[in-house]
Amino acid sequence: MDPLRIGISVGDVNGIGPEVIVKALSRRGILDLVTPVIYAAEEVFANYPDFPIRVVENAEAAEEGEVNLVRSWDDEVETAPGQPTEAGGIAAARSLERVVDELKAGQLDALVTAPINKSVMPQASFPYPGHTEMLTDRLEAKESLMFLVSDDLRVGVVTNHIPVSEVATAVTKEKIVAKLKIMDRSLRADFGKEKPLIAVLALNPHAGDQGRIGKEDGETVRPAIEVAKEAGIMAFGPFPADGFFGSGNFKKYDGVLAMYHDQGLIPFKALSFGKGVNFTAGLPAIRTSPDHGTAYDLVGQDKASPDSLLAALFLARETYLNRERYEEDTANPLEDRMHLVYKRKSRSSKSKPKGGGRGKR
Repeated sequence: MDPLRIGISVGDVNGIGPEVIVKALSRRGILDLVTPVIYAAEEVFANYPDFPIRVVENAEAAEEGEVNLVRSWDDEVETAPGQPTEAGGIAAARSLERVVDELKAGQLDALVTAPINKSVMPQASFPYPGHTEMLTDRLEAKESLMFLVSDDLRVGVVTNHIPVSEVATAVTKEKIVAKLKIMDRSLRADFGKEKPLIAVLALNPHAGDQGRIGKEDGETVRPAIEVAKEAGIMAFGPFPADGFFGSGNFKKYDGVLAMYHDQGLIPFKALSFGKGVNFTAGLPAIRTSPDHGTAYDLVGQDKASPDSLLAALFLARETYLNRERYEEDTANPLEDRMHLVYKRKSRSSKSKPKGGGRGKR
């Protein structure tokens, strides 16, 4: 099995993104599994003279067994380690633009995104609340699912980055059903679960307490679960979120659908922080990300852990291969299978390009 060619957006250059990228890609054996292509500029890694980088024109020129870098901006970016700056946001946006272009062009197998600071991202080129919304738009997906994943817990959310005051209005029966369909397919195709069980959390405390604390769970959430069941999805609930996680009930399910961002991410990070991965389900390409932010307070102290970024790299590889197997198993037994075999052979033939690199630093 050839190493997968994985693009890595550098994220906020003033945060811990560069440090965790260096630490993760310096781990023994990682280059046997992935061929990394970082989207940044060499000077971002000037403080790591022992970190060898091969500068290449594009991802197709990437060399196996090397850390490759596609220069994503030409002008000098003024850095301010540990501080959010407009220049840092512009660099992060340019990195994302270039890597998404090459992902769409088929030059990469998967994408791993380092953390950004949304408050300094340029509105003109990044008019999105976050990575999830940007990738859904740029990769032309109808709908996607923010899916936080660890070894024994997978939590998706119906609403992403919106104010809590807008959640109840945004949670509709149609939205819940759409997210359940994405989660069910992702659990099957990306995570290898043949008959996934999905728990659905209630919107209100105590699941509305029979309408005394809100009617949404009875009038919206429960009917959505019934529609999903009629479509063959094994969805159950709605479960009050506090008791569901507090009792350990989450261990019985392959996936959990929360109604809003913090309802799902707070328990997920409490149980899995530092080991979790943000996976965007429903996209035509694989995208993962570490479950932490820019962590400006850790910059320059050599304290940032690469574990979540490593987990993101491993999950990108695992889900890519799972999805490929799923497509083979559910494809036309002759025509589509031959196409997949040809695709892998074509990728293999491109893995040793004749040129394009400008040498190691």
